[in-house]
Amino acid sequence: MAQHNVPLAKYLARKLDSPEDAAEVAQEAFLRLHRMEQPEKLSNARAFLFQVATNLAIDQLRRRKLHFRFLSAEKSGNDDNGLPDINAIAASPEQIIGARQKLADIYSAVEELPFKVKQAFLLHRHNGLSYNDIAAQMEVSVSSVEKYILQALKHCRKKLADRYPGDEFASKKINPK
Repeated sequence: MAQHNVPLAKYLARKLDSPEDAAEVAQEAFLRLHRMEQPEKLSNARAFLFQVATNLAIDQLRRRKLHFRFLSAEKSGNDDNGLPDINAIAASPEQIIGARQKLADIYSAVEELPFKVKQAFLLHRHNGLSYNDIAAQMEVSVSSVEKYILQALKHCRKKLADRYPGDEFASKKINPK
């Protein structure tokens, strides 16, 4: 697998536009391959490795986009004219601490969820699986998956609304899909 390290890193660097992020994602992809119970049974380990890395890169890009949207929303709330400054990407230490605290609160809310609800929510939001894929993996109906994810979203929104009254993210309408 070591022969795939350089091509994988180059591929991810193009996708993520960051050699540092690419190295981190590549390392995680190799770790996931290493943690498999029987990786030698894979018919095409290189394809599997690249697919895992692609999925991880997509997750990274989603987190980056979400983080930027969050910071933009925070910044726009602090401006006098209410318009976000699209040229201001840097966050203040207070904004970073606030974002980290909200993220910790979200993680805490997710940890409070019942097992099946948390499993369905993480498979959908973290792994990007469709409701059908989640239902097949959890051996439940698609309707149950919808209910689990809606329950998770309601719980997380309530926790955030309780902790951050008036926050736009906590008070948004719930969209499970």
